[in-house]
Amino acid sequence: MKLLVGGMGANSDTALSYILLGALAYCINKSGAAEVMARQIGKLIRGNKFILAIIVMLFAVVAETFIPIHIAFIPILIPPLLGLMNKMKVDRRMLAISFGFGLKAPYITLPIAYGAIFHDLIITSFKKAGLAINGNMIISTNWIIALIMGIGVTVGVIIFSRDREYATVSGVVVGADESKEVKSDKNHWLILIAGVITVAVQIMTNSLPLGALCGLVFIVATGVIKFNEIQDMLDGGIHMMGFIAFVMLLAAGYANVITNSGAIDKIVESAAGVLGGSKLVSAYIMILLGLLITLGIGTSFGTVPIISAIYVPLAMKLGFSPQATILLVTIAAVCGDAGSPASDTTLGPTAGLGVDKQHDHIRDTCIPQIIFIGLPLIVVGGFVTQLL
Repeated sequence: MKLLVGGMGANSDTALSYILLGALAYCINKSGAAEVMARQIGKLIRGNKFILAIIVMLFAVVAETFIPIHIAFIPILIPPLLGLMNKMKVDRRMLAISFGFGLKAPYITLPIAYGAIFHDLIITSFKKAGLAINGNMIISTNWIIALIMGIGVTVGVIIFSRDREYATVSGVVVGADESKEVKSDKNHWLILIAGVITVAVQIMTNSLPLGALCGLVFIVATGVIKFNEIQDMLDGGIHMMGFIAFVMLLAAGYANVITNSGAIDKIVESAAGVLGGSKLVSAYIMILLGLLITLGIGTSFGTVPIISAIYVPLAMKLGFSPQATILLVTIAAVCGDAGSPASDTTLGPTAGLGVDKQHDHIRDTCIPQIIFIGLPLIVVGGFVTQLL
């Protein structure tokens, strides 16, 4: 229990970010800016589900690279669109896997923003394990992972493009009343400025909670939300994102428990003893072990240092090339992240798609991501390592 509670601090920043971003999303909804935004996006997609999926992916890619706010945009962008999505009969699982691809492919392949952190983590972890690599080797290898993910997600989007019925929940889903004329006003522009402040402060200080807090302070200071409505604003944020924040705290605590227990080292060492001489069998076992570890920890960033310490020497002993070793470690870390119940890659989309309680975290986010992102990486990735 001490390890569990002590480890929660690793995700405290993220948990607080979720609560404050939930409050910001509540303000956007209450001001009516959410409905304006939903209508503008609705005009852009023109009832086409595939355009909506592409827009979601593009937002996610930008949030991982040029405007590095990660999943912060999801609880702000998606809830206003649910009314429109319900009318289009969009299967939300289509967007869940679209988010999965858009949030992971950029940092896997490009050394920009979160990608720079991830690539440096691989280089550092490999060096500690006795294998010197450089950034160009990661870029020239990991595009294969993005390609496999892209093919899997494309198949998933096509399958989930069939109509699915959802009920419109009054007071939760906005933008459902097409007969009501909605015009932009001063508060909508102030909300937009608050969003810019949130992003700018987050980039300058590398602190998403501080960015969200500054955005909220601006909203209150300009009168968009009255001073006596602050409690409602915070309650709205907790209602929308509290469960997600709680799961992230527990995930960090659990990661601390299993890391300190030494269980990961033992299970990998035990598997290494029965790998034999087959590189193909070894590749699949290492990927599956990485999946098992990451499913519990919930982050590919946290898994890379853990598995590299054992996988790199083992891969070198079995005759894998440096490129094949990079592919093995990255796939092992990523395929569990995209589908882990404790991953922000699944929690973020659920936070946006499930505000009306009609999108199940496990069935509608985690399982689709595992099937169309994780499974292709496991099946195809193990074979590709033999060609590098």
